[in-house]
Amino acid sequence: MIKPLYPSPDNRQAVLRFAPSPNGPLHRGHALSVWLNATIARKLNGRLLLRIEDIDPARSRPEHSEAIEDALVWLGIHYEQPVRRQSHFMADYVQAFETLKAKGLVYPCFCSRTEIESAVQKKGAEWPLDPDGSPLYPQTCRSLTSEEINARFARGDKPQWRLDHAKAMAATGPLVWTSFDPETLLTTAHHARPERWGDVVLVRKDTPTSYHLSVVVDDAIQGVTHIVRGMDLEAATDIHTLLQALLGLPQPLYWHHPLIMGPDGKKLAKSKASASLDIERAAGLTRSALIEAFQRAGILADTEKSEPKTG
Repeated sequence: MIKPLYPSPDNRQAVLRFAPSPNGPLHRGHALSVWLNATIARKLNGRLLLRIEDIDPARSRPEHSEAIEDALVWLGIHYEQPVRRQSHFMADYVQAFETLKAKGLVYPCFCSRTEIESAVQKKGAEWPLDPDGSPLYPQTCRSLTSEEINARFARGDKPQWRLDHAKAMAATGPLVWTSFDPETLLTTAHHARPERWGDVVLVRKDTPTSYHLSVVVDDAIQGVTHIVRGMDLEAATDIHTLLQALLGLPQPLYWHHPLIMGPDGKKLAKSKASASLDIERAAGLTRSALIEAFQRAGILADTEKSEPKTG
C-alpha cells in the first residue's frame, strides 16, 4: 500500500509541487509554472515541494538538476527539503506496477519503434492519434499467448509493459477528475477519457517505470493536494485519473495554466532549444523583470501581494 512519505501536519493543508525533468536547461515556461505553484501555495497557506523527475537514465544529467535548484534560488522560490529524486525511489514504482500486474491489467510489449510504425502504416492514414499527436499503439502484443510470451522471455527479449486500457476502464467504470479555479477556488468536475491514449507504456525497456506511473505514485506519496501544471499536460490527467483509481490513490485537484509561446507561436520546449533562463539571465534578464512579465500576462490576478519573497 502506498503511504504518504511527507504527510501534512494538517490534512486540510494544501501541498503543491514543481516537478521538472533534468534533461535540459529550464526556460521561462518552467519559471512561470514554478512561480504559479509558489504563489498559489502562499495563497492557500500551503507547502511547496520540489521533485526531480530523473527516471530517464539516458537524458538526465546532474548538472541540469543543479541548474534547476540554482534557477529557483534566483527566482526567490522557497521549497521544502528533502527534494525527492525519482531515480532514488524505483522500488515505489515497481510496487505499484506489480499491483497492476497482479490484477492482470498490463501486458509485455516486445515491439520496436520501427515495428510499431510499420504496423500503423498498414492500418492506413485514418489510424487515430493520441492527444500528443502520436499514433495509438496498434495492440500488436496484447493478443500474445502465454507460450509466445514465455518464448520471447526465454530468448532474452526485453519488453516494455503496457496498460490494457480496455480492461482497466472496465475495472473502474466511468471516472472524473476535478479542476480548481486559482482565483475563486471553486471546483469543476471533468469526465476522464483515458481511451484517447490507448495502451500507454507504464514500464519502459530501460527503466522500471514511466512518466505516467511514477508521477501518480509520487503525488500520492508526497501528499500532493493541488497540481498546477501547463495546459499541455491536461490530457495526461485522463491516464493519471485511471491509474489513481486502479491503485487506490487519492486524487488531487488540478489547474492547467496557459503556456508561454515562442516566436513561432508554439510552446517553449527543451527539445526545440528554446532560450534557457541561463541564456536570458546572461543577456540581462532580471528576476523582477520576469515576474513583472508574468503579472502583466494576467494568468493569475492579484499576484503582487502574494509574490514569493526572496530569502
